[in-house]
Amino acid sequence: MHSVFGIAILYAMVIIELVVLRFRLKEPLPWKEVVLNLNSGHILMWVGRGVEVMGYAYVVYHFSLGWIEALPVSVQWVSAFILWDLCYYWNHRAHHAIPFLWNVHEVHHQGEHFSLSLGIRNSWYSSLTSFPFFLPLCVLGFPVEQFVVVGSVHYFIQFYNHNRLVRNSGVFEYLMVTPAHHIVHHGKNPEYLGKNCAGTFIIWDKLFGTFQEKLIDVPVQLGIREPIRSENPYWINNIPFFRYFNFGSPSFATRRKPAFVLSDPLIGAGGLLLFVWLLYYIYVEMIWDNQRLSFLFLIIFGSTISICGLSEGRYWGIITWLLFFCLGTLVFISFGVPSTALLILFALNCIHVALVLVAFFGQVRARKTSLL
Repeated sequence: MHSVFGIAILYAMVIIELVVLRFRLKEPLPWKEVVLNLNSGHILMWVGRGVEVMGYAYVVYHFSLGWIEALPVSVQWVSAFILWDLCYYWNHRAHHAIPFLWNVHEVHHQGEHFSLSLGIRNSWYSSLTSFPFFLPLCVLGFPVEQFVVVGSVHYFIQFYNHNRLVRNSGVFEYLMVTPAHHIVHHGKNPEYLGKNCAGTFIIWDKLFGTFQEKLIDVPVQLGIREPIRSENPYWINNIPFFRYFNFGSPSFATRRKPAFVLSDPLIGAGGLLLFVWLLYYIYVEMIWDNQRLSFLFLIIFGSTISICGLSEGRYWGIITWLLFFCLGTLVFISFGVPSTALLILFALNCIHVALVLVAFFGQVRARKTSLL
């Protein structure tokens, strides 16, 4: 329950920032990138996080030295907070320095619009490759609840550090990672590569030689040096590995023109709706049986792929979006009397599918008329 409220707050913050950027600061928003940020693999990352926590619990139970248990509880929490961030620093730095790990972390750096939504964009595999760097906490004996709670606080701070609205954080600039520090980290300029790897305390970068202030004469260029021009989470998560193992990858520069074009707000609404479905999945995770959860997981995961087909104007996008809508309808009917939340989600789904079909067939009709 607490996880649902926490993620819902992050979601609300993303929307508020986008509204301010668009209507107060009059900035054009790349809605397709925002949708991809929110749906780059959220449902798989949530499952991966669960696997990470179970792995942590197993190591603590079987291999802990128990050194932390003798400390006062307050000292345990403070130590956990500091040491977690130190482990994260080396985890993050390794994901920039080691090519195989960079293939995982690259997904986060592919985004070219610095905003809170970018703080949610991560790889399908990030929890799995990050876990080994937190093993020292397991061996020392920090309990699972401390690992989860402290990690959640740190991840919220990291999320905040992707915001576009706070340009200077005053005295915090000297001790903490701030948006001003972190935007430098996202630069693909040679001067900024592999810099400012800390998550919460910027002192780690200053201690270990990776700190870099923003240079006045070097504007930050966001993104990666070989961008992947696709809105499909399957490609953005796996093409780095295809390149690494020389398997080849599709050339998006020569792909066909879109068969239809849906408006950015319509694509954006679909992406936001999918993120709400993630919240609902988290809400019922401890209530529903495995069969229902698996079915809902497949619908949400499949929809994150099909909305990319809508975004790129592919017929398979329309077909699969309708398919998952029909499967979702079966879930709605077969699960008996639904909750109010499920009713609202189903109604929003109906409205979105109807708008997509109206836009699609309107373009088909216009195309036929132009040929007469």
